[in-house]
Amino acid sequence: MSGSAAIEIEIFRHLFASIAEEMGDRLMRSAYSPNIKERRDYSCALFDAQADTIAQAAHIPVHLGSAPMSVAAVIDAFAPSAMRSGDRFVVNDPFCGGTHLPDITVVAPVFVEGVDRPVFYVANRAHHADVGGLTAGSMPLGTHIDDEGLRLGPSRLDDAMVETICRACRTPDERRGDLRAQLAALQVGIDRLNNLVERFGLPEVNTRASQLQAYTARVMRSVIADIPDGRYAFTDHLDDDGHGTRDIAIACVATVDGRHVRFDFSGSADQVAGPMNAVRAITVSAVNYCMRCLGPTGLPTNSGVMQPVEVVTRPGSVVDAQHPAAVAAGNVETSQRLVDVVFGALAQALPDRICAASCGSMNNLTIGGVDERTGEPFAYYETIAGGAGAGPNHTAAAAVHTHMTNTLNTPVEAVEHAYPLRVRHYAVRRGSGGAGRQRGGDGVVRCYELLQPVEVTLLTERRTRGPYGLNGGQAGAPGENQLVHCDGSRKPLPGKVTQRLSAGQRLELRTPGGGGFGAP
Repeated sequence: MSGSAAIEIEIFRHLFASIAEEMGDRLMRSAYSPNIKERRDYSCALFDAQADTIAQAAHIPVHLGSAPMSVAAVIDAFAPSAMRSGDRFVVNDPFCGGTHLPDITVVAPVFVEGVDRPVFYVANRAHHADVGGLTAGSMPLGTHIDDEGLRLGPSRLDDAMVETICRACRTPDERRGDLRAQLAALQVGIDRLNNLVERFGLPEVNTRASQLQAYTARVMRSVIADIPDGRYAFTDHLDDDGHGTRDIAIACVATVDGRHVRFDFSGSADQVAGPMNAVRAITVSAVNYCMRCLGPTGLPTNSGVMQPVEVVTRPGSVVDAQHPAAVAAGNVETSQRLVDVVFGALAQALPDRICAASCGSMNNLTIGGVDERTGEPFAYYETIAGGAGAGPNHTAAAAVHTHMTNTLNTPVEAVEHAYPLRVRHYAVRRGSGGAGRQRGGDGVVRCYELLQPVEVTLLTERRTRGPYGLNGGQAGAPGENQLVHCDGSRKPLPGKVTQRLSAGQRLELRTPGGGGFGAP
């Protein structure tokens, strides 16, 4: 490739990425709920006519690695030849490329003058704080997908569908506002892609998109070629499924052969009764994220990442769950353990590059009820940070979201303004990172006082065993969930629980630290 061609591709990389970033900015600034506008629990991407990713913003890894499957599901359900400008589609079904029901994906075809079929697609996915189901926040300890809320296969998103979604949830005004924000973000993507086509012409834009994808694939093949050939196996476990099944195995065998790598998860446990099941889209997404981490800084993130990668799963397993499995926590918790086992396998081949395990949990908390201040239902959802895993040459960061989550926290001021809650304590959990030549990052302590009776659901992991260390480094401290009664006495809570709590009680989450690296 000539120097001028490389420069032109780099220019288009920035142009495509900036469109996805601008879509995210519009979504965040237009959103109604704190979950999206404060925590930024959303993702945006551009796709070619075959639903292959062209560019994605640096949003949520677990969203974006699986989003192409949702776009493909829309294309399968609504023939491109029958689509028209102005069409908008929606899907959240985990068995159609989704992740879990609160993650609602909206998709729009992009038409250009003189072409009667979509030439691109734009999509975004946002976590809605409630879509119905057994408990507020739609993250229940259910045993069936229908326990978790409204499930939508690929559907046309019109005013009637918006109202259908709003009627199914506890917070309809919030849902309506967030869906409108998602639609506004789609329009940004459509307008900017049309601007590119007007400026450069459709053949040029398509060519540059294909070249970007091919470039990324070439780089990834080179990255894989630097991994010693061989077979590397690693197994880790989920604590439990909330319904009595414990030590749920997640097993990975990585086979490196030249410029190709195969990740086989067939040895993982069968799908379980509780909501820890991950659909295949999540497993592919976790592998996508891990491989992207091995690539160089600045590598375009698109479908080329996975071209030299094969992912094998066993239908009916906890990492390829089949209908009607409950999956609410598969997206947020099992995805983290998938990353741990992929990196655990690769650490055997690349001992000087792979970091120890990070927190390993998104520490999911939902709180809901009827706000006594307004008489309106509310649903609060939060993922809480933990410690990062230490690496060969660095001490790890404390109090950060790691791996498959990339959200911010909800600021204390926003929590206390929007919900009948008071944050009594929020601090780094000192000493929770694993010891080592390089120490693992510390988790956090976050304590909520409940100002009225509420229903609380916890979906948390790494409560029975801490995140592993590497090369002699020690494991990070496991997390702890505690209920503090009004008299100050404390009661440990399970990692997964739904419970009615009273005004004046406090809920304290102490999140896991990251693993250490190297012998202390």
